[in-house]
Amino acid sequence: MKHTYHIHGMSCNGCRSHVEEILLNIEGVSDAVVNLEKAEATVTSETHISLEKLQEAFKKDGGNYSIHPLGEHAHTIPKKGKTKEKGTGIFYCPMHCEGDKTYPKPGDCPVCGMDLVEEKSSVSKQIQFTCPMHPEIIKDEPGACPICGMDLVPLEAEVSEEEKNYKKLKKKFWIATAFTLPIFLIAMSEMLTENPLYAVVNQKTWNWIQFVLSIPVVFYATWMFFKRAWVSIKTTHLNMFTLIGVGAGIAWVFSVFAMIFPSIFPNDFRTSEGNVFVYFEATTVILTLVLLGQLLEARAHSQTSGAIKELLKLVPSTATLVVNGEDTIIAIDKIKKGDILRVKPGEKIPVDGIILEGSSSVDESMITGEPIPVDKNKDDKVSSGTINGNKSFAMKAEKVGADTLLSQIIHMVNNASRSKAPIQKLADTIAKYFVPIVLIVSAITFVVWVVFGPDPAYVYAFVNAIAVLIIACPCALGLATPMSVMVGVGRGAQSGVLIKNAEALERMNKVDTVIVDKTGTLTEGKPSVENVTALGLYANEVIVHYITSLNQYSEHPLAEAIVKYGKLKKALISEVKDFEAVTGKGVIGTVDTQKIVLGNKALLEQLAIEISEEVKEAVNDKQAQGKTVSYIAVNNEVAGYVTIYDAIKSTSKKAIAELQNNGVEVIMLTGDNNNTAKAVAEQLKLQHYKAECLPEDKLNEINVLQQQGKIVAMAGDGINDAPALAKADVGIAMGTGTDVAIESAGITLVKGDLQGIVKAKKLSHHVVKNIRENLFFAFVYNVLGVPIAAGILYPVFGILLSPMIAALAMSFSSVSVITNALRLRKLKIEE
Repeated sequence: MKHTYHIHGMSCNGCRSHVEEILLNIEGVSDAVVNLEKAEATVTSETHISLEKLQEAFKKDGGNYSIHPLGEHAHTIPKKGKTKEKGTGIFYCPMHCEGDKTYPKPGDCPVCGMDLVEEKSSVSKQIQFTCPMHPEIIKDEPGACPICGMDLVPLEAEVSEEEKNYKKLKKKFWIATAFTLPIFLIAMSEMLTENPLYAVVNQKTWNWIQFVLSIPVVFYATWMFFKRAWVSIKTTHLNMFTLIGVGAGIAWVFSVFAMIFPSIFPNDFRTSEGNVFVYFEATTVILTLVLLGQLLEARAHSQTSGAIKELLKLVPSTATLVVNGEDTIIAIDKIKKGDILRVKPGEKIPVDGIILEGSSSVDESMITGEPIPVDKNKDDKVSSGTINGNKSFAMKAEKVGADTLLSQIIHMVNNASRSKAPIQKLADTIAKYFVPIVLIVSAITFVVWVVFGPDPAYVYAFVNAIAVLIIACPCALGLATPMSVMVGVGRGAQSGVLIKNAEALERMNKVDTVIVDKTGTLTEGKPSVENVTALGLYANEVIVHYITSLNQYSEHPLAEAIVKYGKLKKALISEVKDFEAVTGKGVIGTVDTQKIVLGNKALLEQLAIEISEEVKEAVNDKQAQGKTVSYIAVNNEVAGYVTIYDAIKSTSKKAIAELQNNGVEVIMLTGDNNNTAKAVAEQLKLQHYKAECLPEDKLNEINVLQQQGKIVAMAGDGINDAPALAKADVGIAMGTGTDVAIESAGITLVKGDLQGIVKAKKLSHHVVKNIRENLFFAFVYNVLGVPIAAGILYPVFGILLSPMIAALAMSFSSVSVITNALRLRKLKIEE
């Protein structure tokens, strides 16, 4: 039987997968299919399963999701670009314990216990404005202050959840320090031969004072660690807080019992006065040091998303709207598609659009990574967040809000930062078994010291067992990969290299073969018609009329070039009937009752249209010069040909040489003819190329190379490249290409030239290297730290590790991993 339920709390595919896992683990459920968009789950079972049983399973998982009968708790899935007024309302674990799973509210990760981090919004929020002289004035629109007449300025941005968490931890840390310091001084005074404190009150009283001082530390400042430890035990997701909670908790509870009931403890634990050694100072110092580690980690982690923050700063708060020739200042969130905007010198361009009037140079460095400003003229496209030069221009808004290039970059960086790299599977596998092993090692340590240790054996056993629990830090292991990925993805975005997911970033490091298309990849992708040659059957202007009309609805670069040429020649454009695009070959249609064919040799052969040897020879000469030639046939007779020239990008030759020098084989696969392909290959010094390739030919070529053991990256920009981009180990889309190509690729190059592939290769190499360094630090730290804490050096060197030193080392191990990852922010991947 099947039943459908509403699921509340899902926000991504990671949530959907996790909900399916919860349902499938319920006894009696044979199948479960979860629909993210509808927020529904269809559950299949042989016998009826009560709603209460299903709800209980979700509660045991931590309560992040809930299941209800259809119709209850209406829930809307957060869409890309939709945000609440305050923040995004989307939170994720910085260690990515459950992949790309997100949560609807702040809190602790149910797996590792880490503080959840809020995703950065990819769209501008509602902006309010205030008067600098009269802060009580707050308006939704810019303008003048009604009291003093001064221009209103944007209100300061709301403090992020990250910053709130940091401030909360900072406050708790200072409170913990204030109470821990006197406890520490009281405990350390016992090392003095004649303790001056005992002249004031006796040791038992000082123990009570330590107990009272420890209460704010344990039950307020660091209570969250014990809550996380309890949740980890209850859900069996053992993590670093399990070890901290068990270790510090045992030490504190032991001390309380020792203080109240000293007679129940062995003589080993008692002093000559009959008092038992207490560990309030060890407990509070450990907890305070762990809190310090969390504080430093929160600050360091906020820096890992620095690239996104820098991108967000590019969004201006206002724009100048032109209405009936009048300029009006409006908030950026009020801009609509089709609005005419004026961009003044030095201003940030508010949205994506096209220049209608004027010209300027635009600094696109924050998006493309290229430091040299780009000249922009009428009909050129401009992107949000880029900075205008010293001239003013008018532009038409084409993409606003979540649709702008800047918003898409931020969205892609957010998604990629939350994805898991394949190399992380090793760390995940080890972390899964790590905490139970540490608990066992701690127990063994206690037993070994009791049996073989010197007097007081129980004291040594107790202290070293706690040191083992405290020093072990799966946190550093868990952070090793995601921190590097997050910083690396952000660094790539600043240089115009957009990474779709961590897997693509890691695979790029292994790529040894790059397949490139010609048009739009090696060449500018902005072909222009050199000339149209009529063969005498029809006048030249008639031929231009036919081919211009035929291509008026096509978005292919060659078609656009022909239409542009036709308009320049003031050709008449007629309606087209029976239009058909033959992939990789050309187009067919009826213009003015005449059947028109425009395409390559393969298309004419397919239609059984004969080409004279004289025409073939003339076309071959053009193609040998690296030009593209399309035949024109009217009513199944060749009536002429059009010669199109597409300039090779200035960066192509340098990029190919650099890739080849690094051992990467570059292969050109193009749908163009062999003569043109050969000419381009010779100019670029490409040893391998194939011409007249249909989309399926590119797909087959990638398949052959992969069967040979090659790791293949495919770079392309058109709809016809989408299958090959998806098939390749790494698909690389040129940002100047189609949305379909970009969606099929793992990496997108904003500027759209091969130099971006060199950047992506360098970035991948350094990120993977950084991940390996982090994993090495984490592994070595635990491999060495745990045995030392257990006392392995004591028999030979007499060295023991205090639990307090263990706590300090544990905290800084995580910080060291994050600090190493932050080095990627200064990575130079541009030439």
